[in-house]
Amino acid sequence: MDVALYDIHKTFGRVHANVGITLSVPAGTIQGILGENGAGKSTLMKVLSGFIRADRGEIRLDGRPVVIHSPSDAIRHGIGMLHQDPLDFPPMRVIDNFILGRKGGLLPGRAAAKRDFRALADQFGFSLDPDAYVDTLTVGERQQLEILRLLWLGARVLIFDEPTTGISAAQKEKLFAALRLLAEQGRTVLFVSHKLEDVEGLCHKIAVLRQGYLVGDVRPPYKTAQLVEMMFGKSVAMGERQPAKPGPVALRLESLSVEDDRLKVRDVSLTVHKGEVIGLAGMEGSGQGLFMRAICGLVRPTGGRVWVGDQDLTGRSYLAHKRHGVAFLPASRLEEGLVPGLNLTEHFVLAEERRSFFVDWNAGRSLARQRILDFNIRGAPETPVESLSGGNQQRALLALLRVPLDLLLLEHPTRGLDIESTIYIWSKLKERCAQGMAVLFISSDLEEILQYSDRVLVFFSGRVTPPLEAADLTTDRLGELIGGKGWPEKGGQG
Repeated sequence: MDVALYDIHKTFGRVHANVGITLSVPAGTIQGILGENGAGKSTLMKVLSGFIRADRGEIRLDGRPVVIHSPSDAIRHGIGMLHQDPLDFPPMRVIDNFILGRKGGLLPGRAAAKRDFRALADQFGFSLDPDAYVDTLTVGERQQLEILRLLWLGARVLIFDEPTTGISAAQKEKLFAALRLLAEQGRTVLFVSHKLEDVEGLCHKIAVLRQGYLVGDVRPPYKTAQLVEMMFGKSVAMGERQPAKPGPVALRLESLSVEDDRLKVRDVSLTVHKGEVIGLAGMEGSGQGLFMRAICGLVRPTGGRVWVGDQDLTGRSYLAHKRHGVAFLPASRLEEGLVPGLNLTEHFVLAEERRSFFVDWNAGRSLARQRILDFNIRGAPETPVESLSGGNQQRALLALLRVPLDLLLLEHPTRGLDIESTIYIWSKLKERCAQGMAVLFISSDLEEILQYSDRVLVFFSGRVTPPLEAADLTTDRLGELIGGKGWPEKGGQG
């Protein structure tokens, strides 16, 4: 199906998210939509998929003007969208999620639906059990389920919003193979991303957005430097690695063990010094998240000791850890880190220590304005946090941290962020490290692990390597360890 957008405008208050965007995508094309955080990529795709209405402009499908009122309306026109966070129902079975959205509800045609499901899955090489529960699937498998569901509902245009966020390299390879097959079948694929290597390796052409404007629609051969300059209006350099200058001990783990109903992490000993950055690498669900939550008191260890400075905090609450200079920033910014419905001023007021029974809102707004300036947040004191882009939500979380801190634990600190936001976030973290803070962070981005870590722990099915010097590792070697290959004989000592 040919897709054409003409003069699309969309505003949210004072923000002009899309400014007169015109773009044509022929059938059988994988169209990249590239841009920095807040450039208007997702807004444009939500207009096409019926999640929001444009203020002005026209959508044409195969040359015919259409008006799309809702996502269900979009799917009737053959347009489906896969969001960064899958819109499924984890407590339900795969086949029940597959059937959702079809007229007739859950009961009619269940046996036929299973046959269709297996036929579609075989076509794309997806190994999904229709009777499994969705909450047992990885993010990549949940994406596969959504692709099959949209195809079964008749989608001829598929929109992917940041689909490589949070999936493994093997899952990304399978996803890209599926997208190429969709294009070969004559379907239209719109691939939204800020990752240059993804769009360069996959897309037939790339539309670049900046601050709501379409600044170009580029075809191969691609030049990375040109794409970066189009995205940001300037060149952006990653900079050199900055090795730590270790100070006193910030964290000491003695034979730490932790487990849940699925996984056991055993006997990890580690010493982390102030100023040091430790990267935790591994496939999602390999134990690094459980390990990090045990360090900060969110999960109770089953063995061993946790020392923060000279304090034994084993088994103590997260509040006790906070009182001793520990902070944890989760990957799910809106679910665990921020409070949807509250604005930036309210967040900064909540994060400060209370000095009075009454809230001084003038002081709160003044503080918010200063933090917005200090952390380059694109928002205002009255901006609700859920309306911020992912990069600005992460900046807000950093701005909420108290000073000083001895230990900061981060889950995927730059997940979903563009290059410039990633560099900015890490510049702020390295500033704090220079002031004596230690950092442990989880990332699925191997380049990020190697660029910013001093030492690395690799997790695989609950096993943990000894600390490895990041300067001695390559992405290939790190990838092998993450896949369980070439492990040292004895793991978990530091």
